[in-house]
Amino acid sequence: MAVLINVQRQFISRAITSLKTPSLTTVNPFSNIIKRTMSVKIGDSLPDVKVFENTPANGFSIRSVFEGKKGVLFGVPGAFTPGCSKTHLPGYIQRSDDMKAKGIEVLACIAVNDPFVMEGWGRDQKVDGKVRMLADTKGDLTKALGLELDAVDALGNVRCRRFALLVNDNIVQVLLTQQHQFQQAAQLEEGGAMTCSLAENIIDLL
Repeated sequence: MAVLINVQRQFISRAITSLKTPSLTTVNPFSNIIKRTMSVKIGDSLPDVKVFENTPANGFSIRSVFEGKKGVLFGVPGAFTPGCSKTHLPGYIQRSDDMKAKGIEVLACIAVNDPFVMEGWGRDQKVDGKVRMLADTKGDLTKALGLELDAVDALGNVRCRRFALLVNDNIVQVLLTQQHQFQQAAQLEEGGAMTCSLAENIIDLL
């Protein structure tokens, strides 16, 4: 009898377990970084690569954006994606005046999207001229900087890693922090993380 009761308990236990909803594992859709050494380095000139703004007819070299100016170029995996729309881009919009007060003349956001999408995203986010919304349509700039992100499963193609570059007259700069430690002007993220390339962290380096 005791053996029978024990068997029944085991059977009921397995049955209850099978009815439980399995726990969901959070997966980072941007976790697959293309393994290669980052090409862009401190002291490098921005590559002479064509980007687009608003329409396919409005193409120009990324160097023309920062020629004779001090600015920040930051990259995101994609327009309208949650982290980019809720945190990354809004942070630069909200802190644009603070950056200008510290000498930043131009803020530019780049993503591997078409220019219509980038223009629409900027309108949706109410950038109002505070951030230039640039399209790296074929990923040429992303590749030239060595900042590709394998987002094929999540977004359908190779995208741009999150990053931020402080640029002065097309030269990637080295900055000295308040702790008197050299920091790379290329603030680079792993996968879809959002830490060092956020606006407040760039301000701390100005």
